[in-house]
Amino acid sequence: MIPKLNSYKEKWNVQSDDVIKPGLTAIEEALARVGNPENKLQVVHLAGTNGKGSTLTFLESIAKEHGLRVGKFMSPCILDVHDQIQVEGQAITEAEMNHVFRQMQVAGLSGKLTDFELLTVATFLHFVASNVDIALIEAGMGGLLDSTNVVTPIVSIIPSIALEHTNFLGDTIESIAYHKAGIIKPYHPVIIGDLPLEAKNIVYQEANKKHASVLELNHQFYVEQENDGESYEHNDNGLRITKLARTIKGAHQANNMALAITAFLEVATALELQISKEAIQKAVRNATILGRFEEIMPYIVLDGAHNPASAEKLIETIKQEFPDEQITFVIGILADKAVKEILQQFEQVSDCFYFVDFDNPRAMATQNMLELSNASHKAVLEDYVQFLKRQSANKSRTIVSGSLYLLTEVRSRLTSFS
Repeated sequence: MIPKLNSYKEKWNVQSDDVIKPGLTAIEEALARVGNPENKLQVVHLAGTNGKGSTLTFLESIAKEHGLRVGKFMSPCILDVHDQIQVEGQAITEAEMNHVFRQMQVAGLSGKLTDFELLTVATFLHFVASNVDIALIEAGMGGLLDSTNVVTPIVSIIPSIALEHTNFLGDTIESIAYHKAGIIKPYHPVIIGDLPLEAKNIVYQEANKKHASVLELNHQFYVEQENDGESYEHNDNGLRITKLARTIKGAHQANNMALAITAFLEVATALELQISKEAIQKAVRNATILGRFEEIMPYIVLDGAHNPASAEKLIETIKQEFPDEQITFVIGILADKAVKEILQQFEQVSDCFYFVDFDNPRAMATQNMLELSNASHKAVLEDYVQFLKRQSANKSRTIVSGSLYLLTEVRSRLTSFS
């Protein structure tokens, strides 16, 4: 369910299914009908459990500082369908969306795709029309059978691998890794973060089969904390960049920054660009991302931790940033997530939880969340807008988390009530 997508489908009489159907046959046939726009793009492809959005954000900022016109495709949306497709940081406009929907209608795509597949086709069409220099494409789910996996990228990136979407991707780290590693293309490098050993083995196996080189964090490239910021070093080419000062919070974000810098080195080689250390320093300083430890109003922080691995990173960041503060959580989670494990992570730093409903058919009922919580102070919260405003006024540190869909709704409602 992608907000505002249905209005375009109805206007142009283009039907698609609001379901998940892994596989590439349908989208390959659809793209052929519209002239295979994906083959006209220079692409960086990202898949992974956590870190895709942050890595993409750093990479976008670095590319822009080097003068590139950047397109990015992300999921889920922040507010509505428009912000999933961006060029130069600007969401696709209504007029531009109408243009690509008309192309898809004329090509006879109605009834042939899922919502996400339709949006993927729209993205490629828009990026070609916008003459982007580089397209940053985030996989929606998995990788191997994800609709974005029709591209041949300059480089692929896998920031992390953990259990997720087990009903589609399998219930072991190895099966998840197999799907993520599916984005690796023959003779094109893949950059990986700090992966579990069993996942790393799968990635190396797939890369070897495809004669693709692997650039691994803390092997070919490093990031280190220094007195005046962080430093990045790449062993293979001797590049060293110092005084990197991130605005994006969290020690784990240093790894995502390093992945992005390494990916840009591959992009620069492919596009014959001169690397500027100063541009990278500026890009890292200016990079910001919604929904990642984002202080939306005083004392109110949004963070889209929606699985145990990202919850663990959030807890580390809370301990680092707010070591002596009392923490209150406002939580809404999708029922198909590892809810109990996520709550157990959050309960390390707080004993005060409020559970909320949000507009998504997969959302877990508040009463169910309440029953899974071990907190001594817990309740169902009906009007979280007024609650968050009071918490902000009272200088009470509050973290809103559990689902990116919840964050989208909270941001929209707080903005409309402000």
